[in-house]
Amino acid sequence: MRFEETLQRALDELKNMGLYNEIDVLDSPNGPVIHVAGREVINLSSNNYLGLATDPELKKQAIEAIQTYGVGSGAVRTINGTLMLHVALEKALATFKGTEAAILFQSGFNANIATIPQIVGEGDIILSDELNHASIIDGCRLSRARVLRYRHSDMKDLQEMAEKARREHPQARIVVITDGVFSMDGDIARLPEIVEIKKRYDLVLYVDDAHGSGVLGQGRGTAKHFNLSQDVDIQIGTLSKAIGVIGGYVAGSQALIDWLKVRARPFLFSTAPTPADTAAILAAVKKLQQSEDLVETLWARARYFQNGLRSLGFNIGKTETPITPVIIGDEKTAQTFTRALFDEGVYAKAIVYPTVPRGVARVRNMPTAAHTEAMLDQALDVYARIGRRFGLIA
Repeated sequence: MRFEETLQRALDELKNMGLYNEIDVLDSPNGPVIHVAGREVINLSSNNYLGLATDPELKKQAIEAIQTYGVGSGAVRTINGTLMLHVALEKALATFKGTEAAILFQSGFNANIATIPQIVGEGDIILSDELNHASIIDGCRLSRARVLRYRHSDMKDLQEMAEKARREHPQARIVVITDGVFSMDGDIARLPEIVEIKKRYDLVLYVDDAHGSGVLGQGRGTAKHFNLSQDVDIQIGTLSKAIGVIGGYVAGSQALIDWLKVRARPFLFSTAPTPADTAAILAAVKKLQQSEDLVETLWARARYFQNGLRSLGFNIGKTETPITPVIIGDEKTAQTFTRALFDEGVYAKAIVYPTVPRGVARVRNMPTAAHTEAMLDQALDVYARIGRRFGLIA
């Protein structure tokens, strides 16, 4: 059988199981209302938590950066691709996260695969939450360290693993890695208990704050949310969600950042982030440092929408953040449900295996600071009609 034929058969099988993801194309900005396939729909699928992707000040700063520096950085950071903008942003990120220093990467995914292999290696041990993001999983694989997956947010399981690992490998570096906010269920890592375990067994604590930065802790993230910034050794984040642009960062000690600047492969071998992106991110960080209004609005909209879904009878799991899953279960039903929402003016994507386990397919909703209550009321009305049609609510 030809190579292309085997691929097509595999694709057809995914479609039959309801696991094939259609990629939609926007012909508008990614705001609270978008244009898809010639239709205007309420957008509940964006990670643009604070609405900054279309913020006028960010756009202004990006345009000015292009006029000053051009459209590209021209080189990797270690040759002559480091602009004053990059340095200013890294200082701002360190201040924002409450750390000695920070380093900028091209994406949050890059930040994880750059960092994990440089802090552990053969002979070391990683304790990783079983629901950690794919980029953490890939970073762990690249490190060649031994990876032990503990049950999701199960502190008894983590403690038992840490105790055994430290007893059997007294000289090893043992790192516990967790998402700050888990992106599919919206729950928050049990950081206070993880910190206690870290101290008891002399662990390094690594928190990926992709969905916590700009959301928790007055926007400063999960560590700040729990007032544990000094107890988290390494904070990772993305600049493409609440910050609204693109990129990733690592925040921590000066020694850590200096080490990554001479060893992290995506930093050494990928061209530096563009002037426009860097300037826009810097503007976003400054905006968050100056005011908490956007974060407060985000939470108000999230609570409004989640209360509406709960009152209708939908299962939104145990979310503790604006991430709002409507858990359906069956993959094909979730896909059909999503299409029905779209037909009535609401864009919310189905999330199926392998992003979540089989049997817990859901529609993932993201109310943002840019949504109005009127928009959310309209979306709730659609959810009510479609939910009753599918027999998901009474």
